[in-house]
Amino acid sequence: MVGQSPLDPRAGRTPVLLEPFVHQVGGHVSVMKYDEHTVCKPLVSQELSFYQSLPLAMRQFTPQYKGIVSVHLKRDNLGNPQLLASPSMQPEGCGRRDGAIDPSLAIWHKCAWAAGGDSALVTWSHSQLSKSFQDSRPGKLLLRPELQYRTDPLLEDGNGNQAERNSSNPWGLRCHRQHLSRLSAKHSENKLHQFLLLENVVSKYKYPCILDLKMGTRQHGDDASEEKKARHIKKCEQSTSASLGVRVCGMQVYQADKGHFLCRDKYYGRKLSAEGFRQTLQQFLCNGNQLRTELLEPIVLRLKALLAVIRRQSSYRFYSSSLLIIYDGQEPKENAAPLDNHLHFQKPNCATSHSTNPSRVDVRMIDFAHTTFKGSKCNHTTYDGPDHGYIFGLENLIKILQNISEGK
Repeated sequence: MVGQSPLDPRAGRTPVLLEPFVHQVGGHVSVMKYDEHTVCKPLVSQELSFYQSLPLAMRQFTPQYKGIVSVHLKRDNLGNPQLLASPSMQPEGCGRRDGAIDPSLAIWHKCAWAAGGDSALVTWSHSQLSKSFQDSRPGKLLLRPELQYRTDPLLEDGNGNQAERNSSNPWGLRCHRQHLSRLSAKHSENKLHQFLLLENVVSKYKYPCILDLKMGTRQHGDDASEEKKARHIKKCEQSTSASLGVRVCGMQVYQADKGHFLCRDKYYGRKLSAEGFRQTLQQFLCNGNQLRTELLEPIVLRLKALLAVIRRQSSYRFYSSSLLIIYDGQEPKENAAPLDNHLHFQKPNCATSHSTNPSRVDVRMIDFAHTTFKGSKCNHTTYDGPDHGYIFGLENLIKILQNISEGK
């Protein structure tokens, strides 16, 4: 798909400013918000091939593919790089009609703060987004409680080391800054880049709790160099990828008692033992007040449905792909339970919720840049049968969640 020049006067509409996706919890490629229901990421031909030939049975477990958009780099009046999507290239029905920036995401990008009415805009660049921003007047106005991410010191790895703290540099912003830096160093402003438009699978949740799991016993793609292959094999051997077929790649869980998200990143996940992995699953289901046991059954049912689908997909290998488990951190008021200090699931005040009304949960596969299958447009090894490494991970994940449900 050939892009039209972003400077072409025929474009007619204001370019869409791509904002960092505030709920990106894992991965190394920057995911950006295109509009309220759409995210975008740099196009990789192998991933595009996957979405274009996606089996019908798998569509309920993957984000909806919405097309391709052309993106170009542009510097603002302070010299900071930003990414703009060319409206002339966007599929119909996607994107903000007026090209406006969502002010609630101001901390994550160069933002505009209007004091009210027709007042002049006060702009804030990436270079000004420091820890002091949180204490500034515009910072206090712009920071909503649900965007105040921080880590919790209660969890430690096997060596007693605390996980990397991301209180002032959440993972999505980190990826976004790195991506902007790479693009601005390698390409001119008028260079067009193609991005995939995908469904924002957490848009329906007020406080999306997200667990990003790297699935399978092998993570390197068929096209990996020997050096990269060795590096990925080592990561798998030294983590739960080898023993369980799954490892934590990122997490955010809303802490209702504190009014913020607790975050974990991929470095934390790599250090976990099998028992640490199980405890992290428990923590993912704990909102600071109670263990959300009513979520276990619907999550397990959804995972079993995915397992049945994966077992039927011959030749597919989902190398380096992730699985997202999602639920809303805002539970119905009738589910609230008093604090109980006798249970110790990572947080000593997490009591057990016994609600019989299952909350809405979702399970989605993402990241298919290294997925290969028979008929793929990319030249890679053709495999027979289902992806047994992925199946091994799913089976262990289901077993652990069932044990948690049974109190084991």
